[in-house]
Amino acid sequence: MPPRSTAAGQFRYRMQNGMAVKVIRLTTINGSVTISKVCKVFFLDGGGSMPEHPMLEKTNRINLLFDFYSELLTEKQRTFLSCYFHDDYSLGEIASEFSISRQAVYEHIKRAELMLEEYERKLRLLAKHEQRTDCLSRLEDLLGEASPDLRIKAAPLLEKMRLVD
Repeated sequence: MPPRSTAAGQFRYRMQNGMAVKVIRLTTINGSVTISKVCKVFFLDGGGSMPEHPMLEKTNRINLLFDFYSELLTEKQRTFLSCYFHDDYSLGEIASEFSISRQAVYEHIKRAELMLEEYERKLRLLAKHEQRTDCLSRLEDLLGEASPDLRIKAAPLLEKMRLVD
């Protein structure tokens, strides 16, 4: 990945033991220092399962809710959530970037998370999406055991259902 700018310098991601590692390059008076930190995002190869950590579950849920409801948030809420959950900026990095306190960033992020959860409680778009995805997967499994003729007839409908979400 190409390097990206942060308040602290530049960073890029690399894979290490199935996890994304954020590599930060800081420029100092004496030269350059490289720091690596494990990010919140895990990549699975599909071959096995990894027990989900509560923070990982929360991050995944917020990212999904963000996909559905981001347009309902303010620009500042979208920016802070994106920096924190998508780009893996720390509260301090975001605070430095926007010249506000870490506490203010934390409060903006918490308020935005609560708004996303409230939208989901009322609209249930994520829950409905997950139900449709589950039903589609089960239908595909059942069609895998069906006759070839039925699979051919069902293929266009399955494709249409996949495109709905």
